Amino acid sequence: MSLWVFGYGSLLWNPGFTPARMTKARLFGYHRSFCMLSIHHRGTEDDPGLVLALDAQAGAQCTGMAFQVADAEHDSVLAALRERELISSAYVEKHVELTADDDSKIDALAYVIDPDHVQYCQFPLERQAQMIARAIGGRGPNTEYLFNTAEHLTELGIRDAEMDWLVKRVRALTAT
Repeated sequence: MSLWVFGYGSLLWNPGFTPARMTKARLFGYHRSFCMLSIHHRGTEDDPGLVLALDAQAGAQCTGMAFQVADAEHDSVLAALRERELISSAYVEKHVELTADDDSKIDALAYVIDPDHVQYCQFPLERQAQMIARAIGGRGPNTEYLFNTAEHLTELGIRDAEMDWLVKRVRALTAT
């Protein structure tokens, strides 16, 4: 059985592998949210940034991309994803059912937030914008993460009102 991975944040623009196939897909019961403190990739322990995670919520849905991994790359891609996504155990690796645009079902791997983890947070949008505007981590500025994700969502025709608000606010905060 082929490995599929659900991309909803940075995997949209940096999956770390070349997908054999990809399709737009929806995950029900979760929403995309800046609910994870980033202390490695987009911030530090002293000045954490925020990254996206799938946060369980009744009635919610998240639209992203389903990426199929080439069978020959299954083990190496899975190892690389685990190294990247499970760096602090804030994400939980979960098998989920996606609904593709043609209504077909795809069993996929997704990285969802552990709401009991110390890095889980829920902040008002203004606080999120303030944190994203200033944080820098091992993979670069938190603003880059926000802007790249928002740009790719727009290219894919995926509307996210909170993301749009954050982009406008962070641009205003970082304008000099």
